[in-house]
Amino acid sequence: MKFLDLLRMSSSNLWKRKVRTVLTVLGVVIGVASIVVMVSLGLGLSRSLMAQYESYGSLTQITVREPWGGDDQEVKRLDDALIKEIESLEHVESVDQVIEVSALAKYGSYEGYLQIRGMSKDAIESLGMEVGEGQLPGSDKELTFFYGCEVLQNFYNTKGNGGSYWETGILPDIDLMNDPIFVIFDTDAYYSSQGTSEDGQTVKPPKKYLIPTCGVETTPEDGWSQYGWYTYCDIEQLLPQLKKIFKNKVIPGQPSTKTGKPYKEIFYNELHVNVESMDYVMDVQNYLTELGYEAYSNAEWVESEQKTMGYIQAVLGGIGAVSLFVAAIGITNTMMMSIYERTKEIGVMKVLGCDLRNIRSLFLMEAGFIGFIGGVIGLILSFILSVVINHVAASANEYMTGISYIPFWLVLLSLVFAVMVGMLAGFFPARRAMRLSPLAAIRNE
Repeated sequence: MKFLDLLRMSSSNLWKRKVRTVLTVLGVVIGVASIVVMVSLGLGLSRSLMAQYESYGSLTQITVREPWGGDDQEVKRLDDALIKEIESLEHVESVDQVIEVSALAKYGSYEGYLQIRGMSKDAIESLGMEVGEGQLPGSDKELTFFYGCEVLQNFYNTKGNGGSYWETGILPDIDLMNDPIFVIFDTDAYYSSQGTSEDGQTVKPPKKYLIPTCGVETTPEDGWSQYGWYTYCDIEQLLPQLKKIFKNKVIPGQPSTKTGKPYKEIFYNELHVNVESMDYVMDVQNYLTELGYEAYSNAEWVESEQKTMGYIQAVLGGIGAVSLFVAAIGITNTMMMSIYERTKEIGVMKVLGCDLRNIRSLFLMEAGFIGFIGGVIGLILSFILSVVINHVAASANEYMTGISYIPFWLVLLSLVFAVMVGMLAGFFPARRAMRLSPLAAIRNE
């Protein structure tokens, strides 16, 4: 018997018993939809979590800091020698150094504290900050500042009773992009110059520097940015300026010798180690920790959360699988009933010389048809439910978007799984049909 003949006979036999077939298919629909929706929820939550971690920073980047505690002689510094050692490690693509300096900004009667972070141009670009005005630092020949969207909140009026932003909720009338912002790097000397010293002498105020603004970060819709409090600049332009300002003095944030003098070498506050793949992040991070440095990355959170999400997906998939298991019992029942009702037909087919394998294939194809039809309808229902779930979740919380995610591989796998479950459920009824005695089947009423 040809394959097309088997296909035609199996489909026509199903529709002879429409009500029973529809009810059996309905069980498969519920089972497939349950599995797909449950798994899609796990995938959507995992995907949302990964997107959230990526917004906090690169998943392949390790932040390295000096270890806590210890005497100056025992402290492990972040210097150029360490950078060369890290760059020589396998799977490390590059190392970005960070210099942090605190300064005081002045505009008219307004003052504000700045947390300045000097980084390379490529490192600043890799942060992915959205530029509201101007451009990122590094393109100009002179030192320029790029202000985060929340820097303006640190400014306050030194005259009058205007109060700060945290008291009034009103930002000061300062245009960081166009207004002249003077910066005082030597804050200790500045505050000392505001009064008299213990011996009654006045301290000369430090020099103020007019630092041009190259750009300002755009303010996100929620008003918060992880880079918003910082002022960024090119480290290659910042270091010469600091060495010139603090000549023979300790640069703020830099260590000093036992005699209080500055080191000849510049030490970095942070190192950002860029690894070629997330698979190697923990290996490199563990190596840096063994060297005695503080090393952390988003990868360690992700690894822990992925295990948790894996358990959640397994539980959700198991809950959906119970529904499909019940549907498989329904398919088995339907095929067994079909065999009892078609016993005489099976006997005639055997007497006419029909191959036993064709008889088995006929019943397996009928069961597979039920699984296929139920799988297709179940997938359609799954997509509808997924859209409804995402809409309801987004309405409840604007950040909960895409909580249900159905990838193509899940569609294909669930359809194949539904057909396989149907055929497995029909396997034993098909074997029973093969073993029926032809003469006993013909005599059966």
